[in-house]
Amino acid sequence: MSAETDTQASKAANTSGITPISLRNTLKEKLEAQHVAIDDISGGCGQAYEAIIVSPLFEKKTTLARHRLVNAALKEEIAAIHAWTPKCFTPEQWEKKKAQGES
Repeated sequence: MSAETDTQASKAANTSGITPISLRNTLKEKLEAQHVAIDDISGGCGQAYEAIIVSPLFEKKTTLARHRLVNAALKEEIAAIHAWTPKCFTPEQWEKKKAQGES
């Protein structure tokens, strides 16, 4: 069920308990993530997030397998929000990306 107004969306976000901090903490704990950056791209209602996740657990895994790991770790959280966009990197990939000046 989607919210019909911004007020309803804000109330849903506030009662879901999902925050960038809670998402980051869960990912660090469950995926041994070394770096997690979460952006609320919903315009403030807390229903859409984009993430950069760096974990050694992503080594030798395809993009799909990495996303499945993340989605499994955040199963309850993802069910409570509208949109979730993870970008998953191994520590080595992340270091190369940072050296190139990208994020």
